[in-house]
Amino acid sequence: MAIPNISHEQIRAALQELDQASYHHEQWAEALYGTLICRLPADQRDTGGDAHRLCRFGQWYYRAETAAFEHHPGFAAMGLEHERMHQSATALLRATAEGAPISIRDYERFVAALKRMRLELATLRRELGDALYNLDPLTGTPSRIGMLTKLREQQDLVKRQLQSCAVAMIDLDHFKEVNDRYGHLEGDRVLVAVARHVMGELRPYDKVFRYGGEEFLIVLPETDVAEARAIVERLREGVGALRHACTGHDKGHDEGHDKDNGAFEVTISIGLTALDCELPVQETVDRADKALYAAKAAGRNRSAVWDVSMDALSHCALS
Repeated sequence: MAIPNISHEQIRAALQELDQASYHHEQWAEALYGTLICRLPADQRDTGGDAHRLCRFGQWYYRAETAAFEHHPGFAAMGLEHERMHQSATALLRATAEGAPISIRDYERFVAALKRMRLELATLRRELGDALYNLDPLTGTPSRIGMLTKLREQQDLVKRQLQSCAVAMIDLDHFKEVNDRYGHLEGDRVLVAVARHVMGELRPYDKVFRYGGEEFLIVLPETDVAEARAIVERLREGVGALRHACTGHDKGHDEGHDKDNGAFEVTISIGLTALDCELPVQETVDRADKALYAAKAAGRNRSAVWDVSMDALSHCALS
């Protein structure tokens, strides 16, 4: 399961929260073993029906609002195993309190639930770590490292007729002029603002990758071209409405251009195509790119859907 489109800072915060919660869980497990082995009085919070909500891990889990965990099946599965583990632990503690022997079956049930929970914890942490490593350091969007893998996963679903999928290529219009006129630091701020807007407007299961420079590739699962056209048009209008304030001169910019005062806007052009299950995924990316060039050739600040006539379109120097 892919981590949704969230920022570098949000993923770091999620990792820190998960590590702290994992530490509290291991502390609880050590205390539980001590209680069982030494036949100590049980913590009353561990013997009730809501024990999974009262431990420190549970307190964190049921208030966690980090975007990285939203809609993630691994997070839900971890909570289920945590609850099962506490149910088994409660049975062990009650048997001990009553002076009854602990059955092998009850103990094995507890150990199995504990192992499954630890596996879910480790898996979620690995996914967060992978997502953090694969993020573009400037925009916070996933880099191209996992792009082809994501496309091939979606292509397999299309082949099995489980869903449709659309792919869009986005490019900022006249971005070289933004860098020349306002400086490269200002250009970087524009890229970040556009990327954050796009990520914020997409659905949790969509994915946006920084393809290179000022280009982004969007994967839209469970979406046909008509639906995708409506989505990317909303993105285009939203990006065009963003106001970018001049915040100062780029010290590394020495081309002699005057910096205007006030805010400015940028627009985007978008190329769109369906993910074809009969072609290599790189060909689908190429089709989206050709549709993008068609949109630019038609005047920019618009979207275009790939058709075969675009194969002959020359990739002239449009920016």
